[in-house]
Amino acid sequence: MKPIDWIVMFAWLVAIVGYGLYRGRGSNTVDRYLLAGKSMPWYAMGLSIMATQASAVTFISTTGQSYTDGMRFVQFYFGLPLAMVILSATAVPIFHRANVYTAYEYLEQRFDVKTRALVSAIFLIPRGLAAGLSLYAPSVVLSVILGWPDRWTTILMGLLIVIYTSIGGNKAVIWADVQQMMLISCALVLALFMAIHLMPPDVSWAKAVSLAGAAGRLNAVTTHFDWDDRYNLWSGLIGGMFLALAYFGCDQSQVQRYLTGKSIAQSRLGLLFNALAKIPMQFFILFIGAMVFVFFTFEKPPLLFQPVELARLAKDPRFPAVERRYDQAFAQRKQAAEDYLQARNPGAQQDTRTRYQNAQREVDNAHAAGEKLVGKDFHDTNYIFLSFVTGYLPIGVVGLIVAVIFTAAMSSTSGEINSLAAVTVIDIYQRHFRKHASDGHYLAASRVATVFWGAYAVVFAQYGSSFGALIEAVNIIGSLFYGGLLGVFVLAFFFKSVGANGAFVGVLAGEAAIFAAFVFTKISFLWYNVIGCLVVIAVGVLVSQLSPGERKTLT
Repeated sequence: MKPIDWIVMFAWLVAIVGYGLYRGRGSNTVDRYLLAGKSMPWYAMGLSIMATQASAVTFISTTGQSYTDGMRFVQFYFGLPLAMVILSATAVPIFHRANVYTAYEYLEQRFDVKTRALVSAIFLIPRGLAAGLSLYAPSVVLSVILGWPDRWTTILMGLLIVIYTSIGGNKAVIWADVQQMMLISCALVLALFMAIHLMPPDVSWAKAVSLAGAAGRLNAVTTHFDWDDRYNLWSGLIGGMFLALAYFGCDQSQVQRYLTGKSIAQSRLGLLFNALAKIPMQFFILFIGAMVFVFFTFEKPPLLFQPVELARLAKDPRFPAVERRYDQAFAQRKQAAEDYLQARNPGAQQDTRTRYQNAQREVDNAHAAGEKLVGKDFHDTNYIFLSFVTGYLPIGVVGLIVAVIFTAAMSSTSGEINSLAAVTVIDIYQRHFRKHASDGHYLAASRVATVFWGAYAVVFAQYGSSFGALIEAVNIIGSLFYGGLLGVFVLAFFFKSVGANGAFVGVLAGEAAIFAAFVFTKISFLWYNVIGCLVVIAVGVLVSQLSPGERKTLT
């Protein structure tokens, strides 16, 4: 990066942290630290929810996902609007009226303490791992720009995030998220404009879209049903809806957002805003990845987008042969793309389209051969967008995009760590170890828990490079646990005859079913949420019917 890029990046980092801390001043009680004193308006909650999801993983990995696999990942979000409507009618009023700090407090009111403890533990495991992956993403940025090892950059970012989170509290995080989403919107528009603007003069926007379609990168909707396919219309609508219900209705990192609302109505508006805006935003990000793909059809990309590994690989005696294969495949693809754009009659278009697709497969094979030279666990997907940003965008814009990725990481990871601290202190420490300490004691415990989970995220982030496309890894980890979480809350909300033992055994059975599907089948991870939820409900109802004396309803 040039000096002006560093100035832009650090100026924004200082501004966003300063603004968040300024708006978060006065977070000197547990209620203000964890729930912002329930003072948040709907637009702040809605933007914060989106910013928490729009982590650095979103920019780094979603664009790479579109580059390599097309836009079909957008189907993952098709069930989200339905989930937002359902949660606005159910979870929001129930949690607000229960007057709880965490969603899992409600489970003790409805069932018993062992169910609350079990579900709290189930939340802590995947959310802690996801925080690590979210923290790893910005380390990719620094490793690409500075040539530093991922390990050191992860530790540096983790330290900054822990300091910011432990001081500011939830109110600081939310108000910083509002500014964050404004910058994200500007950066997305700039990135798309530059991807199209930098293409050859004779490649118009319409031609770029046509070429992306010919390469299979505009496959936004796949109607074919396949249990093993991760992204199709049906897995998105059904599996995606169940995942969104679990994520927004049972995951404390999201529940904690709308628990900060001034009222039930404000919290509902925040969720419904997210329902309207999430799919268009993801579509836009994926479309950027498709346009970057078209750009690199004419501008030769490196064999590997990770510069450190590419430099190391250049010393491998097997590298020249793979590079020659890659160069030849790229030249063939470029020529086929130019021929396709110049073809006028349908027959010529079909012929050149087929040649272009065949050449693309050869480019993919050559790239995969380069990845194998690095190691079986190496995946290059997460470096694609960063290579485009740092290599081709103008001075100043590079700093802006990098600032977006940095602050997105700070936003998402700080929100996750804040929620992990809330569950650790409220559901574990206060409930089982110190029941009657002062508010100041629990505030201090919350800060200590924040530091602990920050360190945990840093340690797990060291393994981030082994998880392929980070955006998929985050959702796969969540899907291993979210089905059980969703099932127990469905029992709590709608099955009043189900008691504590039924809920507890149901959650265990649901998690067993999910891991069995993960280990023994190739079913798409989106269906894990459906399987787990249905098993929890079925087993919970059955156990309660067999043990009617243990039923308990919330009064």
